[in-house]
Amino acid sequence: MTCKGICESHRAQRPMPIKLGRSRYAIGQKRCQVCAIWMEWDGIRCPCCSAKLRCHPRRKDGKVVYMEQMIRQ
Repeated sequence: MTCKGICESHRAQRPMPIKLGRSRYAIGQKRCQVCAIWMEWDGIRCPCCSAKLRCHPRRKDGKVVYMEQMIRQ
């Protein structure tokens, strides 16, 4: 699995200053660990390398913040 560059067309922009209090996962962005980019994609797998996308934070403190944001939403 290597990056073919297809994912560049789905690259996500950084959140606006209004949304700085929210995590990227909470606003629907996903991360491909192989391509090392954040993207806005509806699928479970990366359109470029077919690696499984990260949809939730890995660290415990990140998970707590994510769950609080999802409950408030």
